[in-house]
Amino acid sequence: MSEPEIDYEAVFSSLPGAVALVTPQLSYADANPEFVRLRGLAREQLVGRFLPDDLPGKDPAEPLLLRILASLRRVADTGRPNTVDLQRYDLEDPDRPGLWHERYWNMTDVPIFGSDGRLALLMHRMEDVTELIRAREVALTLQEAMLPAPRPVGGHLAAVRYRPAAEALHVAGDWYDLIELPDGRSAVAVGDVVGHGLPAAAVMGQLRSALTASSLTAKSPAHALEVLELYARTVDGAENTTVAMIFIDWDTHTITYSTAGHPPPALLQSDGTVTFLDDATDPPLGAPLHGAPRIHAVTEFQEGAVLVLYTDGLVERRREDIDVGIARLSDSLTRHRTAEPETLADAVLDDLLPPDGASDDTALVIVRL
Repeated sequence: MSEPEIDYEAVFSSLPGAVALVTPQLSYADANPEFVRLRGLAREQLVGRFLPDDLPGKDPAEPLLLRILASLRRVADTGRPNTVDLQRYDLEDPDRPGLWHERYWNMTDVPIFGSDGRLALLMHRMEDVTELIRAREVALTLQEAMLPAPRPVGGHLAAVRYRPAAEALHVAGDWYDLIELPDGRSAVAVGDVVGHGLPAAAVMGQLRSALTASSLTAKSPAHALEVLELYARTVDGAENTTVAMIFIDWDTHTITYSTAGHPPPALLQSDGTVTFLDDATDPPLGAPLHGAPRIHAVTEFQEGAVLVLYTDGLVERRREDIDVGIARLSDSLTRHRTAEPETLADAVLDDLLPPDGASDDTALVIVRL
C-alpha cells in the first residue's frame, strides 16, 4: 500500500489555534490564517518581520510580547519546548472599534530541527482558552458557595484552606466539611471527586450534603461512609470518590476515623510527634467491598494536639512516590507544631505547594484538639 501524499501547506493552514513559524534569529518565516487574523496584518507583512520590532513601547501588550520573546529565545538556546504561563490578551471587536473583548491564551513554543540535526525553525502556537477560563471561574464560584465558612469545631480553633490547581484550567471536586453532631461530638471530613469542572463541582456538592446528613444519625464514621456510598451509586460521576471521615469525642479525648481510598489524616501531638491515621483504610466509593462493612479505628489524643485532614494535591507530585510527600507533611507539622491553626495552615501550604502552584487542587483542614 502506497503512502498518501500529504499537503503540508494545507495541514499548516488548518492547524487549530494561531501558529507562526519563526527563524532562530526571531524573524517570522510563516503564519497560518488564524495567526494572521489575530495580528491584524497581511501574511506578506509578517513574513520576514523581526519579532522585536513588534514591541510597541508603552502598549499594554508589551509585557506579553516580552514574555513571548523570552520563551522563543529559551527554546532557541536549549532546543527544548517551552510553555508561556496563561496570559490575558484582549482583542478589539472588528465590527465595533473601541470595544475590546477579554481573552485568555495558552502559548507554546516548540523547536523544529532540520535533517542535519540543527535547529531550523521555532513554532509559536497560541490557543484561545477563554471559555475554559470562564467555566473554571463559574465552577470555583459554585464550589466556594457550597463549602462551609471557617468556624470553630466543638469550640476549638480550626482553619480551612482550598487552593485550586495552578496548571489545570478546570477546578476539581475537592471538599471539606465541619459538622457538630447531636450528641456533642464533632465530625470533620475531606473528600475528592474524580473529574474537573462544573460536573465535578456539582457531584461534590451532592456528596458533601449527603455525608453531612448521614453523619448526623450515624453511630460511626464508617457507618456514615456506608450510607454515603449507597447514595453515591445514584449519582453519575461519584464513582471512585475518596473520603476521610473523623468523629471527635471531646469527653473521652478519642478520635474515631474511617477512610475511603483517601490519604491518611495526621495527628500532631504537642511534643512534635506525627501519627498518620491509617488503620481504617477501605477502597474509594463504588469500589467493591465484597459484602464486608467499612471499618473504623479509634485513637486517643492529648489536649492541645492538632488534627490535619487534606486532599492528595497537598502531598502528591508527578514522578514522586506519595510517601515522599507524606514525609514532607510530617516534617512541616513538626517544625511548626507551636503555631495556631491559621498560621499552621499557611505554613504547611508554603512548605508543600510548589512556588508556581500545584498541579492538582488542595483542600486542608486543621483543628486544635
